[in-house]
Formats: sequence, structure tokens, C-alpha cells
Amino acid sequence: MPSLLTYEPIGTLKPVGDAIWIADGPLVRFHYLGMHLPFTTRMTLVRLRDGALWVHSPIALTPRLRLEVEALGPVRYLIAPNTFHYAFLIAWLTAYPDALSYGAPGVSKRARDNGVALYLDRTLGAAADPAWAEEIEQLLVMGSVMNEAVFLHRPSRTLILTDLIENFEPHRVRNPVYRLSFGSRGRWTPMARRRETCS
Repeated sequence: MPSLLTYEPIGTLKPVGDAIWIADGPLVRFHYLGMHLPFTTRMTLVRLRDGALWVHSPIALTPRLRLEVEALGPVRYLIAPNTFHYAFLIAWLTAYPDALSYGAPGVSKRARDNGVALYLDRTLGAAADPAWAEEIEQLLVMGSVMNEAVFLHRPSRTLILTDLIENFEPHRVRNPVYRLSFGSRGRWTPMARRRETCS
């Protein structure tokens, strides 16, 4: 049994609102303090008013997902929102060579440090790119461990984050060591925290 359950079905688009979808991907391993911690992956896809697709934190690009994405429109913008979310970007850049790639400050360096040759067209800053500024607001949060660009899709009023705010549901974390780690760091869902406090 996996130590962390994924959000099935994976590799398929799930509508969140008008012109915005998420797709859950496979688990990835994050190396921390000698451990290989599993984390779920999720991307967000927005179809802009001009029909262009804006892909935030791309997940593994499977044939099925590729067909679903291409049915919505042309992929124009690929976003690596923080220094941990670039693992699948090269596969997307290979599949969509005309797309522009954007990354938070430090993404290219971290990729290089991990043996990945990643070229980004642009670095995300405090202001949104004019290509999506009318629909998606952008804020850059600089930190000591990680820099993250966060976004607000105005039409659906959806806040788009990666690791700045994490949310783990206790029933999905099967490994007792991970449960203790996530619980002690306050990363449980608000409802789960309320249940744990009441019990």
C-alpha cells in the first residue's frame, strides 16, 4: 500500500469552474533530511479569453492528458511557479515547442543543481505578464527556502498555489512517520484539525 494516496483519477482534466481545470498526477519523491518523502502532484490549466492555454505546475504528460488538453486549445504558457515544481516541464516544452516557459526566481538554478538542463523564456516577477494580466493576477512571494509565484484567476475567483499553503487529508497519509510529521507541522485540512482537536 502506498504511503500517500493520490487523488484519483490521475492524468485527466477535472473542471473547477468556467475555463479552469485541475489534473492530478503521480506521486513524486522529495528528498529531505535523508528521507524520500512522497508528495502528490497537481496542475491547474486555464483557458484564457483568446483561447490560449496557461498551464501551471505541469504534471506528467500522458497520451490521454495530452489529447484532453489539446481539445481545449493551444498550449501557450507553461508555468513553473516555484523552485520545486519543474519536474515535468521539459516534457511539456518538448511537446509544445511554441509555448513560452516561465519560472519563479531560482527555478533554473535549482534544476541545474539537480542535473536538469532547463531553459526558461522568462522569470516570473511581482507583476503578471501582459498576456494574462487581465484575467490572472500574480504575486511573487520570496522566501529563504523557496520562492513562489501565486495567482488569482479572477473570472472564477480561484487562488492558485503550490507549496505556499499545503493541505494534507489525514486519511490519505498512510505512513505513521509522515502522519506525525505533517500533523505536527499543522498541514492537516481545517476540518481534520477540528476533528483531531475535538476527539
